[in-house]
Amino acid sequence: MTSSPFGGDPVDTQLLRKARGAFFTPPALADFVSRWAIQTPTDRILEPSCGEAAFLLSAAGRLDQLHAPKQHHQLEGIEIHAPSARSATKLVAATGRPATIGVSDFFEVPSERRFDAVIGNPPYIRYQDHSGHARASSRQAALRGGVGLTALASTWAAATVHAAEFLRPGGRLGLVVPAELLTVNYAADVRRYLMERFGRVRLIMFTERVFPSVQEEVVLLLAEDALASGGTDHCELHQVRSVADLSDELNDTDTDTRHRWWPTDSRAKWTPALLSTEALAAYTPLTSSDGFTTLQQWGDTTLGAVTGRNDFFALSPVQVKQLRLRESEVVRLSPPGSRHLRGLSLTTTGLNDLGAAGARTLLFRPGPDRKSMSPGARRYIAEGEDLGVDQAYKCRVRSPWWHVPISPPADLLLTYMNADTPRITTNAAAAVHLNSVHGIYLQNDHRTLGSSVLPIASLNTATLLGAELVGRAYGGGMLKIEPREADQLPVPSPLLVEHLKPELQKIRPAVREALRRGDLLGAVRIVDQLILREHLDLTDDQHTELVAAHALMSARRLARSANPSKPT
Repeated sequence: MTSSPFGGDPVDTQLLRKARGAFFTPPALADFVSRWAIQTPTDRILEPSCGEAAFLLSAAGRLDQLHAPKQHHQLEGIEIHAPSARSATKLVAATGRPATIGVSDFFEVPSERRFDAVIGNPPYIRYQDHSGHARASSRQAALRGGVGLTALASTWAAATVHAAEFLRPGGRLGLVVPAELLTVNYAADVRRYLMERFGRVRLIMFTERVFPSVQEEVVLLLAEDALASGGTDHCELHQVRSVADLSDELNDTDTDTRHRWWPTDSRAKWTPALLSTEALAAYTPLTSSDGFTTLQQWGDTTLGAVTGRNDFFALSPVQVKQLRLRESEVVRLSPPGSRHLRGLSLTTTGLNDLGAAGARTLLFRPGPDRKSMSPGARRYIAEGEDLGVDQAYKCRVRSPWWHVPISPPADLLLTYMNADTPRITTNAAAAVHLNSVHGIYLQNDHRTLGSSVLPIASLNTATLLGAELVGRAYGGGMLKIEPREADQLPVPSPLLVEHLKPELQKIRPAVREALRRGDLLGAVRIVDQLILREHLDLTDDQHTELVAAHALMSARRLARSANPSKPT
């Protein structure tokens, strides 16, 4: 076994626990998992990355309930931190049941032995803090299970796969994992793996935080019948308020907290599983109909320009005048950020008004030859070099450093970090965009139609709900949507939008006024009435379910901003 790198440290500090992704589990949660996972007095149980053995302690209690004889090698754990392993061994021994806890990196322990139940709280270390040999060993462990993980994967993903590899046929896996299991792209193969390896996959979501001091939302993964032939084609979702509301068993007749969901692709995001059965019954046929398509069918969504130092390259008109730059040395720019993109169109007049108010609406972009540029541009470049701007990473790797690579102005602009929902705005000002927003380059056949009315048509409840499903919730309650995720955003189809164009133009003033007042949902109600109710025949009950589902998903995301603390 590999010796722990922390083995000589007599005190397990908060910093060390964070470094190895250790978070202590509420006893009630560990007890619930043990009651579910341990079925017979002879079951053998493993807790990987066991810390101070919260799950082994609960397992010991469960074995007592089952009147199991006290025998060696029935309770086992693996822990990289030697002092924690010694403490865990003593804690479990105090229950009267022996436990074997090895000191090792879990990812380097081969899955040669088989257990009836593998339970625990895998280490959670984000990719930024997970590097070198530790990252390589975790990815190798996942690969041995047939799951390839990208360099962006956090440790829990590899730990979930590796833990499942220790199960005998028919065994049970009970883990506390981040809710990003349902949403992140890097977990696609983990989702596939779970549905192929287990005969039943159940998820329990909590509306309150399980770990009050940790911002990350968690889900309880309960997978049973390991190595079942054919796996499963669906997963089940149970929702409870808190750990205190966990029942002793999962009641299949409890339709208030449980529903089944059949993904079209096991690798796809499982976020739709969070919707009620009624909401899914309305959303799925609607977004699969001829009236809807994905944003990708309209055009390509792309990242914006990366300057390396926006505070240097993005200039206000007053700054440009003071620097005495030529008109040819600046490019019209959608200012950094996206607050100005809350209406239907970014017009030339609107951009000029922003510039007059001091916004940075111009991009410094002289030609590559210093000799041919204005004296003002040469002075500004020299000033940038004095300030070390040329040593910023993106500046340092391009030549010349001051010549920012840009794409032609996009037809539409898409906000990607949102407190409410992604907004699509017509780029009537033909401004270049930075990486604070995305650009949508419409297909030639859809350019005129999309530029004029897609921003209005996209303000409907199905699209808003779709954004919650394809995007990702970030700290502070922000909804982030990357280009690849935006490609899957459900929006009205070109066929429907073409048919409704005159009526969409007719409601444009009312929608624009609602947005001007900051009344997003008021604007959505206007568009819903036209598109969803009158032309796609959504019933009152179906519309109510969609509106409620969007409100629930938004509230769930925004609830994360109630406690801004970071994992510690």
